[in-house]
Amino acid sequence: MACRISELVLKCREPEVLARFWCEVLDFVVLDREGEGCIEIGPREGFGGPQPTIFLIRTDEPTIGHARLHIDVNATDRDQDAELERLLGLGAELVDIGQPVEASWHVLADPEGNEFCLLKRRLDPV
Repeated sequence: MACRISELVLKCREPEVLARFWCEVLDFVVLDREGEGCIEIGPREGFGGPQPTIFLIRTDEPTIGHARLHIDVNATDRDQDAELERLLGLGAELVDIGQPVEASWHVLADPEGNEFCLLKRRLDPV
C-alpha cells in the first residue's frame, strides 16, 4: 500500500481571493471553512477522490524567494493557447523565471504571485 496526496496547503494573504481564483481555474468548489482565514477547496464530488483538495490558510508572513513546490496544470477540454487566455482572463499573469524561449509550458502567477505552470494537454495513458 502507498500514500497519495490528499491535500495541498497554500499560505496566503487573502484566502477568499485565492479560493475564487483556484476554484475557477480547477473547476473546484469551496468544501469547508475552518474558522477565519482557512478555506478548503476541492472537486465538486467532495473529499477522497483522486484529486487533492487545497487548503488556503491566511498568513501575514512575507513570501521570501521562490517556492520550492509549485502546481502544474493542464487543460482538460481545450488546447493550451485557449487555456492560457482563460487563465489570464481570471487574473493570472505570465512570469519569466528564466524558462527557455522554446519551453512547451507557460509560467504564470496567481493573484498573490504564487507561480504555477500551464502544461500542454496530457492524454490519458492507454
